[in-house]
Amino acid sequence: MNPTTPPSALTTQGATQQLNTAPIARFRMVGILGGMGPAATVDLVQKIIAATLASSDQEHVPMIVWNVPQIPDRSLFLDGRGPSPAGAMCNAACSLARAGAEAIAIACNTAHFWADEIAQAANLPVIHIVDAALAEVFLERQYAQQTAQPSPRNIMLLSTDATQSLGVYAKRAAQHNITLLSPSRADQQVITDVISLVKAGQTEKGRALILPMLTTQLQHGVDRFLLGCTEMPLVVGGTQFEAKSIGATLALAKAIVRFSACTLAEMAYPRVNSSNNNERNNAFGDQVA
Repeated sequence: MNPTTPPSALTTQGATQQLNTAPIARFRMVGILGGMGPAATVDLVQKIIAATLASSDQEHVPMIVWNVPQIPDRSLFLDGRGPSPAGAMCNAACSLARAGAEAIAIACNTAHFWADEIAQAANLPVIHIVDAALAEVFLERQYAQQTAQPSPRNIMLLSTDATQSLGVYAKRAAQHNITLLSPSRADQQVITDVISLVKAGQTEKGRALILPMLTTQLQHGVDRFLLGCTEMPLVVGGTQFEAKSIGATLALAKAIVRFSACTLAEMAYPRVNSSNNNERNNAFGDQVA
């Protein structure tokens, strides 16, 4: 894969027949596979609404939200300490498909380990949070190059242990020449504790725990934090570190808005500083058919 080509946020395995580039006179229904956790799902929905340029109710993204927190814990399963969540997630995706969803968005980074399986089960595309987030990195670097500003290079991934160890981000980032830093073992434990606190409704306690760690990392040369867990924006948002962060949840929200409101052909944008003016490249996290 060309490392200068930005990521596509659409996983279409088992669902190619669902996609076309014909003009449409309606918004596409998006199914939100959430509950992992519930507050993070609400945060995604709120970000979708905020990212939509709408002047009336009818111009907002139609969504079906599956906010069912009884899905087995993803990290516990991957650590060999719990049942698989795959069946519950696939059943949920099938329910969203039957309800009219035309694509699935998963409000959990770790759950994207099963993205292809979910897409196949529902026979729908998955708007991929990792590729949407990496597209934001790509865009930020292009903008920095265009405006002669420092480009973010030392990007630290803040995510679950499972997302780190399975390479959910690293494998796809490597395809696009993006290197992500991993926290130390001690800092990763802080992140794990913060995620648990947010899931337990103790967001302020989680925020107080993580802010000193973020301060230290900036002092040691990190210039961006990639919020690769949907609980992370709930503690980083509204702090001085938000401006130094690339939020995967916000990136996914933007990709959902584009999928719902546009044909796939309209999602292609000219590449910044492209040597070929006719070359069209997707720099915004969506597949171009």
